[in-house]
Amino acid sequence: MQEVVRLQAELASARAELCGARAELTGAKLLIEQLKGQLAVLQRMEFGRSSEKLTGEILQLELLLEDVEERDVERTAPAATVTGSANHRRHPSRRLLPNHLLRKDAVHRPGDACPCCGGARLSEFGEDVTEVLEHIPAKLKGIRHIRPRLSCRSCETVI
Repeated sequence: MQEVVRLQAELASARAELCGARAELTGAKLLIEQLKGQLAVLQRMEFGRSSEKLTGEILQLELLLEDVEERDVERTAPAATVTGSANHRRHPSRRLLPNHLLRKDAVHRPGDACPCCGGARLSEFGEDVTEVLEHIPAKLKGIRHIRPRLSCRSCETVI
């Protein structure tokens, strides 16, 4: 009988903790939405007039919003995804360019001959692709810089 009472008490405390966590999460989401709304208003005001003070406020709000969103992601991320290695490299937080943008490929070939031995028997085994956003007034397009990786069949040098 005491075991049932103890389990009911644990269940009640777990439910209270869950309710508290849900309330905290809801509060964080509301804060994020409020900051996004303030940021949108300030950005609309920025295009109406030029003001360094307004630009500073926008930057501060963007930083605050990023911090709040990072804390929100850290809270909701499962503990199993966090790695304990100290040398874990973080990837840049840049997003990929949207698919609807026009793209132009610029292929940068290293040459037709191996710089090491002068051999002309080069074979492609991969490529590095970097996308850069180029702003053309009233038009945006993405440029893909493609650098083929080649190897010389004569001396096995990678170019």
